Amino acid sequence: MAQLIVAGETVDLDPEGYLANLEDWSTAVAAALAEDEGLELTDEHWELIELIRRFYDEFDHSPAMRPLVKYISLHLGKEKGRSIYLMQQLPPNEKTGSPPKRLARIAGLPKPDNCL
Repeated sequence: MAQLIVAGETVDLDPEGYLANLEDWSTAVAAALAEDEGLELTDEHWELIELIRRFYDEFDHSPAMRPLVKYISLHLGKEKGRSIYLMQQLPPNEKTGSPPKRLARIAGLPKPDNCL
């Protein structure tokens, strides 16, 4: 099992790099996961992290791209509720993939079911 060291504490990750225990998430863990992704978190990232965590609390699953975009549009407006905005904030990469997968990982949530 992969691990991440955050503030001297060991955090277990699953084979794909998502938290093994959702309860281990904190803002420090988010920052460490983002750093592992090559991202420095901005206010825009934190806004998205808070929103995807709210989505998870409300629907009990991590959203794929379309539901995430719709949810963002409802809560942050149409300008941010677009897939292009998510791609600008969290460009797809080889390590974790699509913006919803990257966002879910940093937010300490499970991998979205419909994301390959």
